[in-house]
Amino acid sequence: MKYKVAESNSPKKLSHFSSEGRAGEHPYGDRGQLICLLVFLVIWMLDSFVLKFSTFLSAFVSLYIRLIAAGLISILAIYLVRSGHRAVSHDVISSSQLLTDGAFARVRHPLYLASLLFYVFLISLTLSLISLFIFICIFIFYNYIARYEERYLEKKFGQDYLDYKKNVPKWIPRL
Repeated sequence: MKYKVAESNSPKKLSHFSSEGRAGEHPYGDRGQLICLLVFLVIWMLDSFVLKFSTFLSAFVSLYIRLIAAGLISILAIYLVRSGHRAVSHDVISSSQLLTDGAFARVRHPLYLASLLFYVFLISLTLSLISLFIFICIFIFYNYIARYEERYLEKKFGQDYLDYKKNVPKWIPRL
């Protein structure tokens, strides 16, 4: 979850790398996400294309079904990335505003969910069970950093964030 807020009361545009916008993010969030991605990709590629240790389910599920599922997953992930990134990187908000528009109106962590859907996309292509296990570990990490950021937002926005949290699901988008 990447809420970008300006430090002054006057609205201003925030860049992706603005230090003000980094407040509230877990200090190891970015590094952890990169490590998760690298570990997952290495294991997924080794299992899916070299060792083929746990991809036996792909023999029972048609490639067409896997491609359709992967396509639908990628459409949702692309929507979440575009809408979430647009809101975080390009919208003008003040320090007293909580970002609740676009993808943030459907799920509290659209950018994290989009990242997780990328993993599901790859798993759906080859049905690697080892990769599924690694994905579960990655989800636990994402849930941890999301919980960390939610505590920050609760302190910063108080009841507004608690109301938002009550009305907007954490991981399963409201359609």
